[in-house]
Formats: sequence, C-alpha cells, structure tokens
Amino acid sequence: MQVRYMQDHKDQEFLGVISGVTEWGIFVEIIENKCEGMVRIREIKDDYYTFDEKQYALVGATTHNLLQLGDEIYVKVKNADLVKKQLDFHFIREKE
Repeated sequence: MQVRYMQDHKDQEFLGVISGVTEWGIFVEIIENKCEGMVRIREIKDDYYTFDEKQYALVGATTHNLLQLGDEIYVKVKNADLVKKQLDFHFIREKE
C-alpha cells in the first residue's frame, strides 16, 4: 500500500529521516507518512560518497559531509515499483 500511495506523489518533496546506511545507499523513512525507501549512493550527486563502517555513515570525499542515522534530509520519489514492492528516492538536500 505504501508503494501504491507514493506513486501518486512523485512530484512532491518530503522530509525524511535516515533509518539505515549500507555500502550501496541510505534508507530514508518519510516523517509525514512513515513510507520507507532507498537513495542509492551513486544517485547522490553533490559529492562522491563512500561507506564508513565505523561511523555507520556515508562520507563525502571532497566535502567530508556525513550522511548518518537520524539525519533529516529531503527526498523525492524516483520510482515506486509495485512488483518488487520497493521505493527509490532522489536525494534533494539535507535539512538546514
């Protein structure tokens, strides 16, 4: 139901919380509706990010920016796949 709901909200920007960090991306839970999806590491365009296991974070190579558990970020729906039951998000920016 979450995936079906989010299909109708592709143009909206949502505030979410990073709920998981892996070597291939971050999981984000939208605060407003509790839907969870993934932002793939290769899709974060403001820097080249690598996974830091010790900090459980993604670290920017140039900016040394950290994306870690509990951080609030803005995302948009990139893909809502009903067959795979997966949500993919675009990373917009961090909450200021």
